[in-house]
Amino acid sequence: MKALRLNLVVAAVCCLPFAGAQIAPAAQATVNSSPFYADITDPVSLKARSDAHLAKAQQALDRLLAVRGSRTVENTLRPYDDIQIEMEAASGPCRVLSALHPDERMRTAADEVRQRADVFTSNLNVNRAVHDAIAAIDLRRADAETRFYVERELRNFRRNGATLDQATHARLAQLNQDLNAATREFLRNIQNNPGSITVASAAELDGLPADFIARHTPDANGAITLTTNDSDYRPVLTFAKRDDVRKRLYLSQNNRAYPINMAVLDRILAIRTEIARLLGFASWAEYDIAPRMAGSAEAASDFIDRIVEVSRERTKREFDELLARKRRDVPGATTIGPWESIYYLELVRRESYDFDALSVRPYFAYDRVKQGVFDVTSRLYGVTIKATPNVPVWDPSVEAYEMLENGKPIGRFYLDLRPRRNKQGTGALTGVVRTGVAGRQLPETVMYGALPGGQPGDPGLLTHDDVQVTMFHEFGHVVHQILSARHRWFGVTRVSEADFIEAPSQMFEEWTWDPATLATFAKHYQTNEPIPAELVARMRRANDFGKAIGPTGLRPQMIVARYTLDLNNRDPKSIDTTALMRDVTNALVPFPYVDGTHRQTSFTQLGNPNYTASYYTYMWSLVIAKDLFSKFDPTNLLSPTVARRYRDTVLAPGGAKPAAALVQDFLGRPFNAKAYEAWLNR
Repeated sequence: MKALRLNLVVAAVCCLPFAGAQIAPAAQATVNSSPFYADITDPVSLKARSDAHLAKAQQALDRLLAVRGSRTVENTLRPYDDIQIEMEAASGPCRVLSALHPDERMRTAADEVRQRADVFTSNLNVNRAVHDAIAAIDLRRADAETRFYVERELRNFRRNGATLDQATHARLAQLNQDLNAATREFLRNIQNNPGSITVASAAELDGLPADFIARHTPDANGAITLTTNDSDYRPVLTFAKRDDVRKRLYLSQNNRAYPINMAVLDRILAIRTEIARLLGFASWAEYDIAPRMAGSAEAASDFIDRIVEVSRERTKREFDELLARKRRDVPGATTIGPWESIYYLELVRRESYDFDALSVRPYFAYDRVKQGVFDVTSRLYGVTIKATPNVPVWDPSVEAYEMLENGKPIGRFYLDLRPRRNKQGTGALTGVVRTGVAGRQLPETVMYGALPGGQPGDPGLLTHDDVQVTMFHEFGHVVHQILSARHRWFGVTRVSEADFIEAPSQMFEEWTWDPATLATFAKHYQTNEPIPAELVARMRRANDFGKAIGPTGLRPQMIVARYTLDLNNRDPKSIDTTALMRDVTNALVPFPYVDGTHRQTSFTQLGNPNYTASYYTYMWSLVIAKDLFSKFDPTNLLSPTVARRYRDTVLAPGGAKPAAALVQDFLGRPFNAKAYEAWLNR
């Protein structure tokens, strides 16, 4: 395979010293550490509390604008930061509750509050008076963190059009409100339109593990419902022997929220394009990528093309092996349907690489994996985690915990990991409810997904993918968000560039491949025997097959990266969103696009501001993650020595520096693709 030459385009950064992270603001009374759901009992209480925070945000804005005389950090940046805190307090809980609350009335109320908060934010983003006030701040005695914060916010104001004329401001404010409303509608339609199929009896589930079948109770006629939730979809496509069952569930999965979201997506694309052009950008993709590490749509496109090129030979080799295996079942077969790809990938791994994915599931009972994630985090970063069963939650299945350091809470998080009706069931996510600010408020984070288990007697046996991608990856976001919450300013806790945001979580996945780490918690749920190192070695070897075309492989990732970029990088009037998905799919993977599917109508990342045109972020971050991991000792991954330095230089600074500077602080050099190349060619 050709050596990978990514030549990542990264804007020059000023390596500012990390200062001020432990400084609490003066004259603060008490730290807000109350659970965010403590006083929310119904839609009325939710709205009342959110309205109170919106009112406080307006009061802070009024204070900022009322200043006469010299602009200082305390009389201008402090109320500006207060606005951000109050706005998150109004909308943060609503973002989570609109996606997760079991009561439709609460979800609706949360959406209504978010709409009001979006209006306030849209107006703030183009407020010339606020821009001018921040630009006038005397920064001569400010620390580097404060200077970076001000400079970044001024860039954001200019990017959002704050320095344009009032007529443009008015139009932008309306367009942003329209875009926020359309995006909420798009995501709500996905949530409210889950897919499912029924099979006549358990006989049609041949190949699936016994605990999966036991979890699915037949109805009075013996029929069983299978949903498109991850807890059903992944096992069915991996293990079900019945081709028609896999295909039917695949079709259902790829037609969720169809046709209702077709027109909504078209509307979103049109609004985005008008916003971008009003702001002087050629496309929404250019607007979206400008503040990221890549810097431009062209750089992102080149990156995607390079990943496609370096994976060309591996893609052909892996597909040929899959097709050869299918021909043993279907002589003369010339192609593989996408609903067959994961199934045959598992068969090849089982027969040619001596690894059966079902063989590790008994070692991955949910409770033990969860505790394992906590213990690894504690050993690496010097924190402890304890359950807080008396904390109010929105559903009985939700678990609440606190992260402590030296016996004192530094953050709270919630695990909402069981599938249920009216909850997003595909993909795991982590949402910030409350950003931590030193001396002011304790961070709170919600991690949610749809993992098996939760019923009496069901150990909730996970696949290794569940362990790696859901438990460790998503908890990596939780850890990052809590450990970065030590700053004086709310606005420097979040990561500066969104295409770095996945790197720390992707690096945390590496511990799921380490035999010594797994042996500490991956123990057979019946015998308590630790997972054999030899089995882990076979699992790792087998996982290398499918690196190009497996479900999370390079080429499927590049389908979405190319699709989201192209969708937002051209005139929306010329786009047929389905035809584009067909063309991109057929160009990048050997599994032909299935006519009649509409994956775009249920792709939640199209409505996530971190990924609207920038799904390349996952692979970009992975390049950085592999480089970061190269500094750890692979023979002793549980040693805290390097981990503590990584915590201090990469995680704790949050958004107080450009991402490239954080990485350079840890590596001692600019990041490169050498470690990624070694992994790719392994």
